[in-house]
Amino acid sequence: ADKRDESRLFHLNRKAEKFSHLKFADITDLLSENDLLVVNNTKVIPARLFGTKETGGKVEILILEYLKGIENLNKTGFFESLCLLKSSRRPKPGSEIKINDNLYAEVQDLNGKYAGLRFVSSTDVLKEIDKAGNLPLPPYIKRDNNKNTKNDRIRYQTVYAKNEGAVAAPTAGLHFTQRVLKNLREKGVKFGFLTLHVGIGTFAPVKCEDTREHKMHSETYSISSELAEQIKSLPSQNKVVAVGTTSLRALEGAAAGSRQVIPGTSSTNIFIVPGYEFKVIDALLTNFHLPRSTLLMLVSAFKTRKEIMEIYKEAVINKYRFFSYGDAMLLL
Repeated sequence: ADKRDESRLFHLNRKAEKFSHLKFADITDLLSENDLLVVNNTKVIPARLFGTKETGGKVEILILEYLKGIENLNKTGFFESLCLLKSSRRPKPGSEIKINDNLYAEVQDLNGKYAGLRFVSSTDVLKEIDKAGNLPLPPYIKRDNNKNTKNDRIRYQTVYAKNEGAVAAPTAGLHFTQRVLKNLREKGVKFGFLTLHVGIGTFAPVKCEDTREHKMHSETYSISSELAEQIKSLPSQNKVVAVGTTSLRALEGAAAGSRQVIPGTSSTNIFIVPGYEFKVIDALLTNFHLPRSTLLMLVSAFKTRKEIMEIYKEAVINKYRFFSYGDAMLLL
């Protein structure tokens, strides 16, 4: 949608078994005073770089460990990170990949499609990565020369993005505007913040027929004591609403009982499928997901796979936009 909050909002009231087709800005009408919206304030980094090998061949680089790279920079003076490489022929260890006149990457080691790279610059290496890099949009979003537009730099971040480290946006949060946030706060809706840096594992398809055989990726999250207390002290008649599957995974991964989460920094590889009993959240705001994905299975845990497929059928009939820049759905 041209404006974030003019995207569409598919609403399913679980108790009434009723579909509603709304604008995202109408979310204020669906929430009550003292309901708690939990959002992921991760910020997407310009992790996608394009370079040239010494032989002249083109290389696409995706930085996977940005925060470790910063730690290395602080300790050793070098920005080093595990990266995903895409090229016709693998660059050799010891070779260099030129990104621009002020930035190049030394190939430290190779492990299949992954490589350890050391980024070197005659100026500030982080500023050069930021200047040369692109936000890693999903591959189904096509751009000329695979480069971000100026609008992507703004629209592929939530308006409350704060902590850098993600290689993909928590897309359910992309619909919020300052106007919507203001309207929600004026109604008395509360906000809680956590951080989960979205990795490429979130896009991994399920290739096995038996979901129990699927190896779920692990993601690190941080939950503050303040958020844990907000959840614990929430009146029983009010809802904990997870904004996006990343917020939901963090909350349920940190669950220590009904409406209790363990604060701190930890990791979770929780795999939520139909039959799962939610311990912390009462509702989910999410986009529409790809087939055969763990995210679609997670959403199906709110009802049954058959019932979720009926919802998706309804969305297709009503021409909802799907995926990262698509429309949203609120499941209560």
